[in-house]
Amino acid sequence: METHQNGPPPEETNPPTGVAALGLPGRIAAAVALAAVAALACAHLGMVFLHVAPSNTLSKRHAEAVDSWVYPEFEQNWKLFAPNPLQQNIAVQVRAEIRTGDGEVRTVDWTDLSAEDGRAIDGNPAPSHTQQNELRRAWDFYVSSHDDDNRAVGPRGRLAEEYLRRIVVMRLGRTYGAEVDRIQIRSRTLQVAPPVWSGEKTESEPRYRVLPWWNVSADDVPGGSL
Repeated sequence: METHQNGPPPEETNPPTGVAALGLPGRIAAAVALAAVAALACAHLGMVFLHVAPSNTLSKRHAEAVDSWVYPEFEQNWKLFAPNPLQQNIAVQVRAEIRTGDGEVRTVDWTDLSAEDGRAIDGNPAPSHTQQNELRRAWDFYVSSHDDDNRAVGPRGRLAEEYLRRIVVMRLGRTYGAEVDRIQIRSRTLQVAPPVWSGEKTESEPRYRVLPWWNVSADDVPGGSL
């Protein structure tokens, strides 16, 4: 004898997904991680806001903390909208003393790091931020914190020097590995030629700013070893 059940069949239930599928400890960990990310994002936005906002009581009181957070990676500037835009081509170049396999030290000729970035950008529809800005901003940071005799003029001078040196050492490491003993950096500045119809005259010879030789330490090398 067959038995027939009256009424609709039981409804099928979908298993939970995402965070809901985690156990209680997992949901707590996810909530804590989300809260930490949100707090960090709010703190970052607050620091950048105080940096770009007009000078006020709060930004003056916490100026040291704001500067240490923003510089050099998150610095904001308005050069794109400046009424007098830059009229110079500035190239950052470096030469180095490297150790050879037999223990001798030799000096390699100047390498134009800015030209390398330019070649990487040319024809690239989506160049990276590093290729476009890292070296250029590091040099601007150094120049703005040092006088013409390469003496630091503020508390950020040492940071600017370390930042520039580490970027250059990282770039040289791709060619020479961990064999770099010392580096010397210079800039080559050439005035952009004015349009023919302007009648303006500009200096046609490049100008150089040469920094002293810097020793390379383990702190300057990615991975911290020489």
